[in-house]
Amino acid sequence: MLVTFKTKAYADITMFGDNALTLLKMMGHSGTVPGAIEADDVPEALEKLQAALQTNIDADSSGDNDDAEPKIGIAKRALPLIELLTAAVAANTYVMWE
Repeated sequence: MLVTFKTKAYADITMFGDNALTLLKMMGHSGTVPGAIEADDVPEALEKLQAALQTNIDADSSGDNDDAEPKIGIAKRALPLIELLTAAVAANTYVMWE
């Protein structure tokens, strides 16, 4: 499954469903698809996502293994969504996904 995030203030972002659901739950949403966040609630969702990602980064860095193959963590996968949410906050507009 693919999930596409949309807002009037930024280009659409499409990501794999498992990553999208993880990020939605980090934002404090139930994870249902399709869904939306009203403009007034986007700043709070962005803050929750950033806080959850920081906690996730801190947990991942505690067990560094230099011999392990590098992996793309959820924090890097979230960057386009963070940019979309930031643009939505600046434009005071909603975010939806399907």
